[in-house]
Amino acid sequence: MDFVSTRNQNNRVSYNQAITHCLCSDGGLFVPSTSEDMRPWIYYLKETTSFASIAGSLTSALLRKEFSPLVSEAIATKAFPFSPEFTQLDDNLYKLSLFTGPTGSHKDFGVSYLVNCLEYTLLLQDKTATVFAISDGEIASSLAHAMRGKKQLKALILYSKGSMRGFEDSDCIWNGGNIYPVEVDGSLEDCSLLARQLFSRQDLVQKYNLTLANTVNIGRLLPQTFFYLYAFSRLRGRVCGDIFYAVAPGNYGNIVAGLYGWKCSLPVNAFITECSQDLKLDATGKARLNVDATPFAQRPWVDPGSPSNLERLEEVFQTQPMMLRGLIFPRPVSEAEREAACRELFQKYGIFANGETAGSYAAAKKYTENFIDKDSSVVLVSRDHPALTGENLGSFVGSFYGRDWITRICGKAPVLPEYLQRLLEPIQPEKKISCSLQELEGVLKELAG
Repeated sequence: MDFVSTRNQNNRVSYNQAITHCLCSDGGLFVPSTSEDMRPWIYYLKETTSFASIAGSLTSALLRKEFSPLVSEAIATKAFPFSPEFTQLDDNLYKLSLFTGPTGSHKDFGVSYLVNCLEYTLLLQDKTATVFAISDGEIASSLAHAMRGKKQLKALILYSKGSMRGFEDSDCIWNGGNIYPVEVDGSLEDCSLLARQLFSRQDLVQKYNLTLANTVNIGRLLPQTFFYLYAFSRLRGRVCGDIFYAVAPGNYGNIVAGLYGWKCSLPVNAFITECSQDLKLDATGKARLNVDATPFAQRPWVDPGSPSNLERLEEVFQTQPMMLRGLIFPRPVSEAEREAACRELFQKYGIFANGETAGSYAAAKKYTENFIDKDSSVVLVSRDHPALTGENLGSFVGSFYGRDWITRICGKAPVLPEYLQRLLEPIQPEKKISCSLQELEGVLKELAG
């Protein structure tokens, strides 16, 4: 499988090129160039097949021109010593938990896969690279954990003032590790500004071989497709009807990844989500994208510091427009409905649900009232540990839906495990810079030194 730009189908690159030079030269985002018929492989999946094995087999099938089956299996095994958790809640409802990695965030999966693919690619080329990230809460923790033991990679992580956390002393460059955490004297928006300035300088990007750890990088997004294959492997022996996935909109990464899975013949009947600013209902009750009508090629460059997969979602629906109306089903969710969903999940199933998971459940209930039968099943996708929402994470629902919100509704607070408590402990920065590209370039020189 090759990859092309959302803005130019002739801008075609290999997967290795797409993950090491993750920003398209035309300012767009890399997307798969073709669809693969994976049915002969999908229908051999078993409930006992491990997540790492599914990831390795799918990597080999999709990227066979670049990764042999043996290498694909090795990458997946190293990337995924952890696995999602799939549980049955009742006859028609299942839950796919993605916060089972080392930092309690669904990002653990994508970051670990990307880093291990990069390490293998760079080793073959006898090159090194620097992974760039802005800490929005959890990604720095995921990256620090995934980078341990890597020889071809270093990571530069920018933190806004007072937010440094999520790594150990031994992870740092000056202690023999391979991450360089830097505090910027400013806000997260200031860090994003620095990212835009840095990646607009192609001379610096090439000189230091920079790539991104967020979902601008297709290598972060592609492994999210594995979630749905894993869920299906657990469902195929249990259900005989339609399968629906209830997933939060977020930055549309999980929805896009699910659609890529569908294009590879994943059995799925709909993705149910909460209405968002960009994904709404039209007058007929069908999904519509509320986006800029400006052609891709005339838009500003994709923002490397503030990732969104909206353009990838648009690209899917431009090439296959019926998918929007036939596969994506957003439903508006009121505050009362969100709270009721949170309360019901706790009282009925003993589950703590953060704001986005509760919103997904509420949307699924509204959709399935009219469109589900006794043989159909809903998989509720829960992305992040409920005790890490709001004030702990860069969550789309904000701090209002944090632990205090859950406690008020459920009468009990989700317990934050000790290993996650340690990740939230503040760290005093060794390196500080102002919001200055010149100072950031100085850090890059030290890192390359």
